[in-house]
Amino acid sequence: MIQAVTVKKITFQEGQTLICVPLIGKTLEEVQRNAQALATSGADIIEWRVDHFNGVEEMAQVLNALAEIRRALTDMPLLFTFRSKKEGGEKEISDEAYFALNRQAAASGLVDVIDIELFNDEAQVRAVVNDAHASGVKVIMSNHDFHKTPAQEDIIHRLRRMQELGADLPKIAVMPQSPQDVLTLLSATLTMKEKYATRPIITMSMGKMGGVSRVTGRLFGSAMTFGTVGQASAPGQIAIAQLREVMDILS
Repeated sequence: MIQAVTVKKITFQEGQTLICVPLIGKTLEEVQRNAQALATSGADIIEWRVDHFNGVEEMAQVLNALAEIRRALTDMPLLFTFRSKKEGGEKEISDEAYFALNRQAAASGLVDVIDIELFNDEAQVRAVVNDAHASGVKVIMSNHDFHKTPAQEDIIHRLRRMQELGADLPKIAVMPQSPQDVLTLLSATLTMKEKYATRPIITMSMGKMGGVSRVTGRLFGSAMTFGTVGQASAPGQIAIAQLREVMDILS
């Protein structure tokens, strides 16, 4: 049975797909301006992609920006994400800095969810998940393949591994090279939901070809999708107004 996950005023659950919109900015001023715009965007949750932020290697600057984001978003749920270079992010930092950044963000009281990438040292992953939970912060555990779509069995294995490591919301995003790849992702999502998932999962096929996977989550089992207000953070993201309209039509 899939247990719902509640974050502030939103609930990730079977049969519902929430919309997340990325917050991107290189400077504090850009972050502030974009946060104010996103506060009325109609998104369910905002993701701050901190790997785009010039001050990411100075924790004082990160915490200052987080305080400004929280002020703008008031009670909207906030997801904190440093996407590593190897998984499509903007910057590369050391493993030590990556885990310290996420640990301090979770302890700050300013974020509601952090994103931890699956393919890291297992002991470090488990430790930061435990620390986040101790601070009342949920964890999305993620994996991104910008080159291909793994076999269905591999996708399911990764999602199940995330569950084993304590993720509240396992997430995988893959790149299709053919329409069959999109079907592979959707089939893996449905199989995971029906046979193995104990919590909500998040899946998507990227790029224009994978666009259908971003609007059919309610049918196949993905609990969250990503839309845009302005700049996209991954290929194939759809403007939030269009995304919500199509999702409502399909539901």
